[in-house]
Amino acid sequence: MNHPRSRALFVATPVLTITLSAAIALLAQEPPQEPGKEPTAQAPEQPRHRADGERHGLPLEIFAVTPGTKFLVSLQDELSTKGTQENAVFKVKTLEPLEAGSGFYLPAGAEIVGHISRVEPARVAGHAKLWLTFDEIHTKFGDLPIVAEVAGVPGDHSVKPVPNQEGVIAGRSSTQQDAAAAAAAGAAIGAVKGVKDKDKKEAAEGAALGAITAYLMESGRGHELDLPKGAKLELELERALYLVKE
Repeated sequence: MNHPRSRALFVATPVLTITLSAAIALLAQEPPQEPGKEPTAQAPEQPRHRADGERHGLPLEIFAVTPGTKFLVSLQDELSTKGTQENAVFKVKTLEPLEAGSGFYLPAGAEIVGHISRVEPARVAGHAKLWLTFDEIHTKFGDLPIVAEVAGVPGDHSVKPVPNQEGVIAGRSSTQQDAAAAAAAGAAIGAVKGVKDKDKKEAAEGAALGAITAYLMESGRGHELDLPKGAKLELELERALYLVKE
């Protein structure tokens, strides 16, 4: 009379064993959790809003793009120390959005207008320099004042900002290789008269004098600074830029 019950117990035992084995295997796969430490939840991404110039009752600070923010722009005009005059107007366009910490942002493609405040062409003793001043940035809701300086010229190692001089970029000076090439050319020119007169001593003296003169001139001379249209500049905000129309 007890056979059916025994058979049910016999069948249930393997099923229970399989269930326990599966549970143990799953527990073994989970990494052990440190005592007293709860899993950290990822912070939700902050929503981004395109600035429209209105405050919508929010504090002004929410719309501030902070000082020190760096962003790329593209030059819309050619600039050179050879032909550019002081007070000449130039334009750049932003290649990256300008973002306030609250999620409000100004899309890329905004136009910034500036002017050349000073031009220093290449001379015998010094670098060619341009003083760039950025005045305002044009947006769809109006023009905003902007204070920024050039932090770098990506891709052009012959142009660099001047340390401790805001808004100044300088061209490179002549290299030793340039000076050596000028000396060789000067030596050849200096020796011409002696060769024509078939005077070896005069040719040698002329060559030496020409080489020294050319070397000194070239080694102390800088190159003109040329920035073509489309050149990239990295700007850095000196003051906060508020993305609101006041």
